[in-house]
Amino acid sequence: MEYFFQAWQTFVDDFRAASHLLLLSDYDGTLTPIVSRPEEALLSPEMREKLSTLARKPAFTVGIISGRSLAETVSMVAIEGIYYAGNHGLEIEGPGISYINPQAETARAVINDLAGRFAEALASVDGVIIQDKGLSLSVHYRLVKPEEEDSVAATVDRLAQPLRDSGEIRVFAGKKVWEIRPPIDWDKGKAVQTVSQRIATLHGVKRLLTVYMGDDTTDEDAFRVLHRPDGWSIFVGRENSASDADYYLASTSEVEDFLTRLIALK
Repeated sequence: MEYFFQAWQTFVDDFRAASHLLLLSDYDGTLTPIVSRPEEALLSPEMREKLSTLARKPAFTVGIISGRSLAETVSMVAIEGIYYAGNHGLEIEGPGISYINPQAETARAVINDLAGRFAEALASVDGVIIQDKGLSLSVHYRLVKPEEEDSVAATVDRLAQPLRDSGEIRVFAGKKVWEIRPPIDWDKGKAVQTVSQRIATLHGVKRLLTVYMGDDTTDEDAFRVLHRPDGWSIFVGRENSASDADYYLASTSEVEDFLTRLIALK
């Protein structure tokens, strides 16, 4: 993994060799710092303005791929004319595309029922936040007392295990969060490929350069499908040898610096 700004000239060379740049990014921990409560992860006016400026440039397309629901992602980012993927790419909207994974739709009732069971079983634990996102489910425990984290994990495992064993759900661990998703072969990597193919077709692009930025384990699927010269994968955080990203930026403030540099490119 290489520090991205040390490879800046190589990136510029790849940019100039491409016909179009597709900039895709996770939301939480990438465009906004990690916070205690999901609703407090607000996009700064400066970050929004820089993304909006890039989206208006003919040579750029911007997209957000989040674990949040599509509706919440759109509401939090609030930039018109860009691509949005919610629930780790299970639902995608943007110019020329409106997509909901049909297999995921069939799991909606199971997800909703499990959300209710989690809420009941964890009601006595202060700090647990349960998000029923329709096509997926998150159990956040960042605000839970450290001595109660194992109890939360045990409850999640106890309720989810039978459904996981029967193939009705999949369970993933993230940064102080448990993610429950439909049992299908779909992830942020598939979402990146779907949007990239759409952009290449829509713009008649001979060579598309795709950049993806993310900070969590769910972003690794996107990192794995992008490699030079046509793809750049950027981990946001301290250098992480366990990540499949080829490059890293140390913080969300450096992500903003990157956007500033992109705007200046001709």
